[in-house]
Amino acid sequence: MSGDGIEAVGQIAEGGLAARAVENEHGEGAAQAATKGHFDESECLNCGAAITGPYCSQCGQKAHLHRTLAAFGHDLMHGVLHLDGKLWRTLPLLMFKPGEITRRYINGERAKFVSPMAMFLFSVFLMFAVFQLAGITTPTNIEQSADLQPDLTQAQANAEQQIDEARASLSELSPDDPERAEAERRLQDLETAAKGIGQLTDVLGQGDNSEVSFNGTGIKSFDDGIIKKWRENPSLMLYKMQNNSYKFSWLLIPISVPFVWVLFFWKRRFKVYDHAIFVTYSLAFMSLLYLALSVLGIVGVPLQIVILSGIFVPILHIYKQLKYGYELSRRGALWRTISLANMILFGVVFIFLWLLLLLGAL
Repeated sequence: MSGDGIEAVGQIAEGGLAARAVENEHGEGAAQAATKGHFDESECLNCGAAITGPYCSQCGQKAHLHRTLAAFGHDLMHGVLHLDGKLWRTLPLLMFKPGEITRRYINGERAKFVSPMAMFLFSVFLMFAVFQLAGITTPTNIEQSADLQPDLTQAQANAEQQIDEARASLSELSPDDPERAEAERRLQDLETAAKGIGQLTDVLGQGDNSEVSFNGTGIKSFDDGIIKKWRENPSLMLYKMQNNSYKFSWLLIPISVPFVWVLFFWKRRFKVYDHAIFVTYSLAFMSLLYLALSVLGIVGVPLQIVILSGIFVPILHIYKQLKYGYELSRRGALWRTISLANMILFGVVFIFLWLLLLLGAL
């Protein structure tokens, strides 16, 4: 912002404060006399109850309501991103002591922290917003295999022609010619490339075979309807899956809770509510983690570090959250971590992707 712009903002703020002071002097009443931009009341402006502290004892509204631009900005940020003191108390514990925040929230310390669901929605919103800004999206410009067939056929013909030329050149070289080894290597590379093109052509040809069927659910009409839509417009279906993954990300919570319950079903101390808190905080962390890893990959952090972090950090986080959240021994937390990791990979992810597939076909 230029110096003139900053000065203009300062003049507006100064004019607003001056106007507010003049308006107060001309008589708004002692009950709502504005002092430095906020009300100074003895009764709650919402329900009329007597004010005895910083909050109304009847409805919970703050005793002092600010009428300033800064207050409006705070309300905006609080409403959109929940960026208040709770977030900065919640994030460090969620990252480094997930078991502690899970146990404390379950035990009733809720006013101090952002609720699990609010944290989850915030993390998912932030993750998808950053992905969109960074252009990290599912590719939706998939071409139909039928459109690729002419190109593959031409590529196959070119490869065979180059192979014939390479063989002819090789036959003209004597066995002790120093260029023979290079010619043999080139011929081998061309044959390998031609073989790969042929395999790709076969795969795409099978994909267009009308006899190929899919019996995912056993309901022929249902499965044929889904497959037909994917074959007719795979780009649209991927786009719908991408959007649905954001809109229906909350489905991960009810999908995951039963898997966690299985690990504790004989322990009556832990309820389904406890598992829901565990799952929701864990999903919030995972969203923020993969957001951070994506950003690190964009700025140039080596891919190996990003991949290894994406594999081992979630496992370590789940272990710590299980151990301290459920107050388990190391052995108990370890076998549950291994079990839960496999359940997530082969159960939760599969079910969620399958639901997205079905939703995308509707």
